[in-house]
Amino acid sequence: MKIVGYSDRWSVQPGEKIQFMVSTELSGYRADIVRLIHGDDTPGGPGFKDEPLETSVSGEYPGRQQPIRKGSYVTVPDSPTLRLANSFTLQAWIYPTTPGKGVQGILTKWDPDGGGYGLFIDETGGAALWLSAAGDVRRVGTGVPLNSLRWHFVAATYDSESGSVSVRQEPVEMWPRDESRFTASGSVGGLRPGSNTLPLLMAGHWAREESGEHVVAGHFNGKIGNPSVFRRALGAGELEALRRGAPHRAADDSLAAAWDFGRDFSTDRVTDASSNGLDGWAVNMPARGMTGHNWRGSETDFRQVPDEYAAIYFHDDDLDDAGWDVDFELTVPDGLRSGVYAAHVRSGDDEDYIPFFVRPKRGTSSAPILFLAPTASYLAYANAHARSHWKNQEMFQRLYGDRGAPVVLPSSPQDIYARDQNLLSLYDRHTDGSGVCYSSRLRPVVSMRPKHVMESLGLGKGGAHQFNADLHLLDWMETKGYDFDIVTDEDLHAEGQSLLAPYLCVVTGSHPEYWSSQMLDALEGYLSEGGRLMYLGGNGFYWVTSFDSERPHMIEIRRWRGTELWEADPGEYHHSTTGEVGGLWRFRGRPPQKLTGVGFSAQGTDYGIPYERNADSRDPRAAFIFEGIREDEVIGDFGLVMGGAAGFEVDRADYELGTPPHALVMATATGFSDVYQHVVEEVLLSDSRQGGTVNPMVKGDMVYFEGPKGGGVFSVGSITWCGSLSHNDYDNNVSRITDNVLRRFSSEDPIE
Repeated sequence: MKIVGYSDRWSVQPGEKIQFMVSTELSGYRADIVRLIHGDDTPGGPGFKDEPLETSVSGEYPGRQQPIRKGSYVTVPDSPTLRLANSFTLQAWIYPTTPGKGVQGILTKWDPDGGGYGLFIDETGGAALWLSAAGDVRRVGTGVPLNSLRWHFVAATYDSESGSVSVRQEPVEMWPRDESRFTASGSVGGLRPGSNTLPLLMAGHWAREESGEHVVAGHFNGKIGNPSVFRRALGAGELEALRRGAPHRAADDSLAAAWDFGRDFSTDRVTDASSNGLDGWAVNMPARGMTGHNWRGSETDFRQVPDEYAAIYFHDDDLDDAGWDVDFELTVPDGLRSGVYAAHVRSGDDEDYIPFFVRPKRGTSSAPILFLAPTASYLAYANAHARSHWKNQEMFQRLYGDRGAPVVLPSSPQDIYARDQNLLSLYDRHTDGSGVCYSSRLRPVVSMRPKHVMESLGLGKGGAHQFNADLHLLDWMETKGYDFDIVTDEDLHAEGQSLLAPYLCVVTGSHPEYWSSQMLDALEGYLSEGGRLMYLGGNGFYWVTSFDSERPHMIEIRRWRGTELWEADPGEYHHSTTGEVGGLWRFRGRPPQKLTGVGFSAQGTDYGIPYERNADSRDPRAAFIFEGIREDEVIGDFGLVMGGAAGFEVDRADYELGTPPHALVMATATGFSDVYQHVVEEVLLSDSRQGGTVNPMVKGDMVYFEGPKGGGVFSVGSITWCGSLSHNDYDNNVSRITDNVLRRFSSEDPIE
């Protein structure tokens, strides 16, 4: 992609302003606002559809490149207390995950062109102390590699009177023949570190670009726990006391700073527990609520034993806010209809679409139908290139071999850009192999684009997924003449049930997988008051998801005991942003079956199949649903995504998990291949009978049931359902069933 951008928000009301940030290697480009209608340009479908708008944005703009600076760290503002020209000690606990990748800063106040100091991992993979004055650099290191994925106590002392330096690294777990335990001694002669006014950094060091700008480099991968700085060289006995857990204090006033990572878990503040108040700030969202070197395993909630969670996990590819400068902005005109829009930026054949959603003004509605855009799920999949990571490649090759979903490398411009920039989704892994638990919309999200197909998850031979797949439904509703409003998950999380109350029917997208407790509460409350829900997707309402209250552009998950590409480490199941336990909603007593009648049952990536009608479809209560459908008619043996209305991820009814006893299971899709596997959270004993040809749980169910006060729920239990709506110029049985239900659900007549 030679041009790419993002916006400062995804949901905007008439009268509000939205800003757009663009980076391009082109000399200039044109920008326009368009309404997106159908985004899938797959042959055999309606093709790409948009509607250009004449707005204040329309025009030509100069091009410029804007960098993406990844990597998390902590910055502490400069202070005379930290300008260490005389004796000092630097100390921390570290859990390196890539000690051999090259120079990594641990605790540094380093000016590459002037003076400074720092505790580093050097090129040998061992701990080292660097000192500099006026460009004269001296380094003393252990030369012995640290153990990967193990906790170590590291400390460096400098005695200015003698010029002696000591660097100590000791694994917290002492094993015989462990060569990583080492203390190095050396001398720097009469050199004393020069001072600088740069901030102190944790998990990185300052470097200077050709432009002269200071940037953070040498990002540390792994955890750091409670670093401290003393303004004298501690003796061996004092260091040993620190290693054994003595408090960060000194008999005199030499303690310059002792940062307590066991506080402020949900914020970016890093508190200095000394009397000097040298608080720092975490940049690019390193992971908090992580187990420390002293975690005992007796408690898994960091709020209960914060001292055992006094660690922050840093990655060299973390990213919170890309921080690009604004190129243009739009004030949404009053009267603009609710819908999906985009800033279309282009020059010649190079283009990007930057989508956003126009919702009704708060407290108003303009239609009986509400489409709930699953933006938390868009964020979870943002820039996914999961199969590009070596660890996932090994896993997929082991699972599938040459069947169905072998290793898939990106080929679309969007997926290549995501891989090359290493922009990560919640399905990806960091460079050190750990799972990604935060995702931000303040960066290019190139998977959330029209014309995009999801290659990275092995979806057949590529097919519309998430945002682009949801345009299948919006195009269909527009073609059928329905009036509808759009709001986002973020809107629902913030405003709750009152946002849904004006609408007769709420319609989901194809894959509303990620839900916060506030969102679930709102939807449950809406249904209890007579609301109607059409769940037109699969694997919905699955993962516990948190929106960060201080940074609403971020979501967080912690994966465990689900169908997943990575799993959180023991003790790290609680979300740092809210404190709640993550994982699946079913393990918090809220399985999807209770809400929609169906829940995730199987996943596969080779092809989709149709549904066949069950006896319940002939119940008089379901007559309106199957009006115009023959008794023997298979439903959805066609579609733009995987060739069938049931596919990719499918849901089943289960009365033990909460499907209402009066629910009608009207149609079922069975006969999947063994590429489709029963979800792992329901496999209690290992066996070889989880594939679609042998396991009866590998199926998708179409379910309907009435709710309180004239409400109702209709669920299709398949991600690929909406991809079948436009078949045969929208004249098909998937379209007919959806139309039958939506007409009934959006009418004033009660459902009896």
